[in-house]
Amino acid sequence: MKKIVLTANTSWYLYNFRLGLIKELIKQKNKIFIVAPKDNFSPKLKDLGCTFFSIKVDNKGSNPIKDLSFFYVLRRIYKKINPDIVLHYTIKPVIYGSFASQKLSIPHINNITGLGTVFIDPNWITFFVKILYKKALISSSYVFFQNKDDYKLFIKNKLISKFIPISIIPGTGIDLDKFKLSKYPKSSTLNFLFIGRILKDKGFFEFVEVAKRIKNLGFKVDFKILGYLNAKNKTAITESEINHFQKKGYINYLGSSDNVIPFINDASCVVLPSYREGLPKSLLEAASIGRPIIATDVTGCRDIVSNGKNGFLCKPRNIKDLYQKVLEFISLPYQERKKLGENGREIMKKNFDEKKVIKKIINHINQIV
Repeated sequence: MKKIVLTANTSWYLYNFRLGLIKELIKQKNKIFIVAPKDNFSPKLKDLGCTFFSIKVDNKGSNPIKDLSFFYVLRRIYKKINPDIVLHYTIKPVIYGSFASQKLSIPHINNITGLGTVFIDPNWITFFVKILYKKALISSSYVFFQNKDDYKLFIKNKLISKFIPISIIPGTGIDLDKFKLSKYPKSSTLNFLFIGRILKDKGFFEFVEVAKRIKNLGFKVDFKILGYLNAKNKTAITESEINHFQKKGYINYLGSSDNVIPFINDASCVVLPSYREGLPKSLLEAASIGRPIIATDVTGCRDIVSNGKNGFLCKPRNIKDLYQKVLEFISLPYQERKKLGENGREIMKKNFDEKKVIKKIINHINQIV
């Protein structure tokens, strides 16, 4: 039995993105420790049989004093657990968790799950974060990237040593049994669905503006938004902004839900005009269920969407191009929309099967310890 730690910036992240991996590790008789901030998903992780350690992560800030304190907290927890290996997810846990693991000579696998706002609009903080990444990753036992663009960026900027073993995997993939292919809807109203944290960086304002323009043309369409408000992110959209656009009749806010399947089932198309992604889970889920996708041609999204095959790619931060892609989708006959969705399902089966991805991750864990 191995003692395995998973560290991330939210319990929500680990439950929603790494649940399959956690379940399989427990099934194989490993002792699992979760190190993350306490939220509504922490009890669910405990219910699985995980031992939980609560931490505080300043996700929005760049205060070196707070970050140094975060390092010491992780080092203290890791020393107490004395794990065989640690799996780090999200930016600050990867960086400061690596420093803590280095000090204690603990093997650790780092997962580059997306580079966040700091890489969307580069500034002096971006330069500083690159230095931290370079110093943190030098002791990695293994590094997984979720997309080709992040992999190329780290190689180009020499942020990772050529002696560190690395590979690209699609997160933990998608559960094809849970997110089954469903019948494409025949509703006379086309439903465009946005799923995700409601942030400016997710292309929220582009989505709303296109909804306004399309509705003004008189098409029978509905633009729906499903996701959490008040995210701890400097680009978060406020509840008052959501209410304003909803009163105008541009969008229909559905609230948030732990079960996205019925919402995707009702959708004609899933839309994500994001500025940058790691590997968007909402698009994996949409494709697996058999829904066409309109997304921006950016890191993460282009790993899932093949333009013209299972959806359309548009230019980021470009309302006109997103508008044109939505119009193009509306003009398609029912059978062509349905075919786009079916193609997406086939792509998921071929490249994103969760069982294959988890098997690869666990094989690497077993090789290291």
